[in-house]
Amino acid sequence: FSYSILSSIPAGNRDLFTIDTKTGKISLTGALDFEEVGSYEIQIEARDKGTPPLSGHCSVELEVLDVND
Repeated sequence: FSYSILSSIPAGNRDLFTIDTKTGKISLTGALDFEEVGSYEIQIEARDKGTPPLSGHCSVELEVLDVND
């Protein structure tokens, strides 16, 4: 399988997340701030290496907690 991030909501925040193309592990590339954005939705695609290749999609929802309060 090969994993990829298709999009994120809110738009323009896709660069905050990376995905390991082999394992599907999602990681942060920077800090998240509850005061800026309280939640994210990331669209993920998994594609196999068959002929023809088949793919599946899922949505990952991330809620940011305000740990300062």
